[in-house]
Amino acid sequence: METQTTNNELPPHAARPGEPGHDADGPTFSITQLADEFSITTRAIRFYEDKDLLHPAREGQTRVYSTRDRARLQLILRGKRVGFTLTEIREIIDLYDLRDGFTKQLELAREKYAAQIAKLKAQRTDIEQSIDLLQNGIAFVEGELANRSDGAGT
Repeated sequence: METQTTNNELPPHAARPGEPGHDADGPTFSITQLADEFSITTRAIRFYEDKDLLHPAREGQTRVYSTRDRARLQLILRGKRVGFTLTEIREIIDLYDLRDGFTKQLELAREKYAAQIAKLKAQRTDIEQSIDLLQNGIAFVEGELANRSDGAGT
């Protein structure tokens, strides 16, 4: 069951009218429009809401997403694509709500990005080593099969 939220009861990270990030006069999107645009399910979008990553307005039972929500969703999906956890994604995008000129957000993002690059490079090395082992295994198996077919034909 969905609950309506009034301006006095905004989710913790929602921008209030007049605050940076609030774009009541900008374009809005339905959950279906966002799902179609980003090729994800509406269930995924509701999941991100449940995890307090998105904060759509409500018109009755209908979710109304702002350009801010759309941008946050895009950042969530990019973060997931490069391997960040939802907790890490939240840490980065929630810092946009700080009014420090984004300095802390940028510093944290740089730190998280560098750590993720190191992690992905290590994974790439592991994958390359696994591929080499498998290719050697294929060469061995092919050699064994060739030896057996040569011996069976004589």
